Amino acid sequence: MPYPPPSRIPAGTRRRSLLASAAGAALLAGCSGGSQDSGSTGGSPSVAEKARARAARDSARLVERYDAAIAAFPGLAEHLAPLRAEVVRHTEAFGGVRKTTKKASPTTPSSASPSPSASASAPADEKDALTGLADAERALSDRRTAALLEVPGELARLMASVAAAGAVHAYLLTEGAR
Repeated sequence: MPYPPPSRIPAGTRRRSLLASAAGAALLAGCSGGSQDSGSTGGSPSVAEKARARAARDSARLVERYDAAIAAFPGLAEHLAPLRAEVVRHTEAFGGVRKTTKKASPTTPSSASPSPSASASAPADEKDALTGLADAERALSDRRTAALLEVPGELARLMASVAAAGAVHAYLLTEGAR
């Protein structure tokens, strides 16, 4: 009895499979905000509480950047609205409060201290606005990935999921700028 010819597909994990499984894992982790392992140590805020508050502030600042880009370039609103909505959900997942949907105004003072990237000069055109948002998403994703080792389990899973989403946002914004 003859044996069937060997498969021409190389053995081992393919890049697409690996990327698809990583994206699937991030989607399965979701953006749930209910952490049971806050690591509280009495009266002082824990590392997890500080990291969660910082992550909520960072996401809120990113929402402000989206609002400023949409206000400056209304033609981008349709493209940016789904990404902005996700960042709002990330803010809420980290325990931040949902901001009203009013448009950002250059004369409205911000209650939070501006981040260095948010205080940069206004973009000259839509492509610069998209590139600036992509850079901000990428930098925030990188900071969250680096902080994963400092936080307990459930918060680490949430941060990993949001960092992955931020990396995807950066990619989509970069592709949108082309």
